[in-house]
Amino acid sequence: MRVALFVPCYVDLVNPEVGVSVVRVLRKLGVEVVYPQGQTCCGQPAFNSGFFDEARSVGRHFMDVFEGEEWDHVVCPSGSCATMVSHYYPFIYENLPDERDRAEELAPRVREFSDFLVNVLGVTDFGAKLEGRAVFHTGCHQRRELGVLEEPQELLKNVENLELLDWRNEELCCGFGGTFSVKMPDVSVAMADEKIKALVESGADTLISCDSSCLMHLKGRLARKGRDTRVLHLAQVLDGNGG
Repeated sequence: MRVALFVPCYVDLVNPEVGVSVVRVLRKLGVEVVYPQGQTCCGQPAFNSGFFDEARSVGRHFMDVFEGEEWDHVVCPSGSCATMVSHYYPFIYENLPDERDRAEELAPRVREFSDFLVNVLGVTDFGAKLEGRAVFHTGCHQRRELGVLEEPQELLKNVENLELLDWRNEELCCGFGGTFSVKMPDVSVAMADEKIKALVESGADTLISCDSSCLMHLKGRLARKGRDTRVLHLAQVLDGNGG
C-alpha cells in the first residue's frame, strides 16, 4: 500500500518528531510513505476565522498537491486537520460544482492516523512498549466530526507496560480551538486548567493525544503550573519515542 503523508502545521513547526514517528510506524507495517513536497496548510485557521475565500484558496492548492492517484490514502496525524479536508472542504466549495466534485472525491481518502491503522490496515497491536500510567485526550474534531473514539484506545491498551486510566471530563475540549485561544485567552486557559485538574486527579504521569495542537496547549499550561507530566502523540508512543 502507498500513502501520502499530510503533515499539519503544528507538527511541521512545533513537533516535527511526530511526523518522523508516523513514518517509522507506517514503514514498519509495510506501507510505502510519500511526502508531497508542495504541501502547505490545509486552510483551517482561515476557515475557523470566517475567511472562507482565503480558506478556499489554500484548499485549491491542497487539492492540487494531494488529489493524484499515486497513493491509496492520505494519512494525517491530526483529527483536526483531517476533518478540515474530509468534512469541511465539500462544505466550503458547495456552490462551486467543479471544486466541490474534487473535494468530495478527495475527502474519503483522507484518514486520521489511528483511524488508518485500525480501520484500513486492521492493526490494533503494534507491539509497542512504554512504561507509565496514561490518560488519553480525544480532540474535538476527532470526537465529533470523525467519530474516531475507540481506535486510539485499542492501540494504547495493547502497549506493553502502559496502564491506560479513565479520567474525569475526558470528553471536554482542552480549550485550544485554534484561533479561539487567541480571541478568548482567559476562557481558553480556564478550560485547559480544568483538564489538567482532572489529569492530576487521575494519577497519570503521561498525557497522550492524536492532535499536536491540543498537546501544545496542555503542555504549555502544565509547564506554567510546574508539572512534569510527559506529553506524547500516539505516534510517538507506538514508535517507542516516549522518552
